[in-house]
Amino acid sequence: MISKLSALPLTVYLELRSFILDFKKDERGLSGVVVAILLILIAVLAVVLIWGFLGGWLKELWDRIIGESGTL
Repeated sequence: MISKLSALPLTVYLELRSFILDFKKDERGLSGVVVAILLILIAVLAVVLIWGFLGGWLKELWDRIIGESGTL
Protein backbone atom coordinates (compact mmCIF):
# COMPACT_ATOMS: atom_id res chain seq x y z
CA MET A 1 0.00 0.00 0.00
CA ILE A 2 2.80 2.42 0.87
CA SER A 3 4.61 1.64 -2.38
CA LYS A 4 1.45 2.56 -4.33
CA LEU A 5 1.13 5.83 -2.41
CA SER A 6 4.77 6.69 -3.04
CA ALA A 7 4.33 5.94 -6.76
CA LEU A 8 1.20 8.09 -7.03
CA PRO A 9 2.93 11.45 -7.77
CA LEU A 10 5.00 9.84 -10.53
CA THR A 11 1.93 8.17 -12.01
CA VAL A 12 -0.03 11.44 -11.96
CA TYR A 13 2.88 13.29 -13.57
CA LEU A 14 3.27 10.72 -16.35
CA GLU A 15 -0.48 10.63 -17.09
CA LEU A 16 -0.71 14.43 -17.16
CA ARG A 17 2.35 14.67 -19.41
CA SER A 18 0.89 12.05 -21.74
CA PHE A 19 -2.42 13.91 -21.87
CA ILE A 20 -0.72 17.22 -22.71
CA LEU A 21 1.42 15.66 -25.44
CA ASP A 22 -1.62 13.93 -26.96
CA PHE A 23 -3.59 17.18 -26.81
CA LYS A 24 -0.81 19.03 -28.65
CA LYS A 25 -0.75 16.39 -31.40
CA ASP A 26 -4.55 16.22 -31.74
CA GLU A 27 -5.59 18.84 -34.26
CA ARG A 28 -9.31 18.32 -33.66
CA GLY A 29 -9.07 19.73 -30.13
CA LEU A 30 -7.10 22.71 -31.31
CA SER A 31 -9.51 23.54 -34.10
CA GLY A 32 -12.39 23.43 -31.61
CA VAL A 33 -10.60 25.98 -29.44
CA VAL A 34 -9.96 28.20 -32.46
CA VAL A 35 -13.63 28.01 -33.49
CA ALA A 36 -14.75 28.91 -29.96
CA ILE A 37 -12.40 31.92 -29.84
CA LEU A 38 -13.59 33.13 -33.25
CA LEU A 39 -17.24 32.82 -32.21
CA ILE A 40 -16.59 34.83 -29.05
CA LEU A 41 -14.75 37.46 -31.09
CA ILE A 42 -17.62 37.74 -33.58
CA ALA A 43 -20.16 38.04 -30.76
CA VAL A 44 -18.17 40.82 -29.06
CA LEU A 45 -17.78 42.71 -32.34
CA ALA A 46 -21.52 42.39 -33.02
CA VAL A 47 -22.34 43.81 -29.59
CA VAL A 48 -19.92 46.70 -30.12
CA LEU A 49 -21.42 47.50 -33.53
CA ILE A 50 -24.99 47.35 -32.24
CA TRP A 51 -24.05 49.52 -29.25
CA GLY A 52 -22.42 52.05 -31.57
CA PHE A 53 -25.40 52.23 -33.91
CA LEU A 54 -28.00 52.38 -31.15
CA GLY A 55 -26.01 54.72 -28.90
CA GLY A 56 -26.75 57.85 -30.93
CA TRP A 57 -30.39 56.93 -31.39
CA LEU A 58 -30.87 56.28 -27.67
CA LYS A 59 -29.18 59.59 -26.78
CA GLU A 60 -31.45 61.46 -29.19
CA LEU A 61 -34.51 59.71 -27.77
CA TRP A 62 -33.43 60.48 -24.21
CA ASP A 63 -32.87 64.15 -25.10
CA ARG A 64 -36.42 64.29 -26.51
CA ILE A 65 -37.79 62.74 -23.32
CA ILE A 66 -35.90 65.15 -21.07
CA GLY A 67 -36.72 68.16 -23.24
CA GLU A 68 -35.66 71.75 -22.53
CA SER A 69 -36.20 71.62 -18.77
CA GLY A 70 -33.48 69.03 -18.17
CA THR A 71 -35.76 66.91 -15.97
CA LEU A 72 -38.46 64.39 -16.58
